[in-house]
Amino acid sequence: MLDVRTVGLAPRFVPYQEGWALQRELHAEIVAGDRDDTLLLMEHEPVYTAGARTARHERPVDGTPVVDVDRGGKITWHGPGQLVGYPLLRLPEPIDVVAHVRRLEAVLIGVLREWGVDGYRVEGRSGVWVRRPLSEDKIAAIGVRVQRGVTMHGFALNCDNSLLPFRSIVPCGISDAGVTTISEVVGADVSPADVHDAVAEAFRSAATTPDAEVAA
Repeated sequence: MLDVRTVGLAPRFVPYQEGWALQRELHAEIVAGDRDDTLLLMEHEPVYTAGARTARHERPVDGTPVVDVDRGGKITWHGPGQLVGYPLLRLPEPIDVVAHVRRLEAVLIGVLREWGVDGYRVEGRSGVWVRRPLSEDKIAAIGVRVQRGVTMHGFALNCDNSLLPFRSIVPCGISDAGVTTISEVVGADVSPADVHDAVAEAFRSAATTPDAEVAA
């Protein structure tokens, strides 16, 4: 059973540190066997977060604060207009982190399909991508951590957020591709609140088929 908990959507934007503290609290409860698997959904206040592999040259050069976090991946931005999800899931043995990431991608690809967006994977790069007229752009970023068999961190799905903050960094350490949003792709405003229910239901459905690959 998956417990889906919505922490904050516009006009309530969750400070990153608050969301991270909640993750750690619930993660400990799942590890202890006191809580079911949980998906946290929220919009954050604007923030840059950097995984352990983030290089100096990939950080903002304008003095913008960066929160260093204990997930995989490199630097990215979170903020209003972006639906961020933290699936706190107990993984089956043997632990396969790559399979977990592929599963997150598959769920998000399915959600995007409901909005007429043809998302896909790019070999060697995590996240979900779309083909644009002049580029290949990331529409959803993924960065995870597994501790004591339970996952932390997760995904950021760009809905109707500004893309300007990404110009101050090398998003996810990838300099030869762009970033886009659902709204930009479909040519209409699609907010995190609009996609929230579809994301929640897709993860609930995936949780009922733990031994099967989610169709992408």
